[in-house]
Amino acid sequence: MRIAIVGNSGSGKSTLCHALALERPWPRLDLDTVAWEPQRIAVPRDSADAESDVERFCATHPDWIVEGCYSDLIAVSLRHCPLLIFLDPGMERCLENCRKRPWEPHKFGSQAEQDNKLAFLLNWVREYYTRDGPMSLHAHEALFRTYAGPKQRLQQTIVVASDVLPTPQE
Repeated sequence: MRIAIVGNSGSGKSTLCHALALERPWPRLDLDTVAWEPQRIAVPRDSADAESDVERFCATHPDWIVEGCYSDLIAVSLRHCPLLIFLDPGMERCLENCRKRPWEPHKFGSQAEQDNKLAFLLNWVREYYTRDGPMSLHAHEALFRTYAGPKQRLQQTIVVASDVLPTPQE
């Protein structure tokens, strides 16, 4: 099975991805790892290179999970007809989740470094509802609306992986 998860920062994308991987140990791609220059915060990679990495990941594995807030990169994964999950729990839940976020060592050198970026992150979460571009609510809604494959929009705060995935065929 292939799954693409999109939503605002703090919407629960990584949490859902980890929960799904506990049930089925599929390869996972956190789009932050291809969207940004390694070891450089907020320095975007060339979009063609990032899209090529997503395409290569999706084509290499029969089953996978791709997650991120980048509608343009999620769109690349949609060429492989995954289940699209749009997490949309609302701004307050996203803000709360960001405040409780554990240290992400693949993004920050230390918990203190991550904590220093929290105010920026919280503002970013708030702007999701009004900004334009591939990391906006508008872009995520358009992606979801136009995708002809299997999809679910989840607005609940707690998601159980077995509630999201179809039952495997025997």
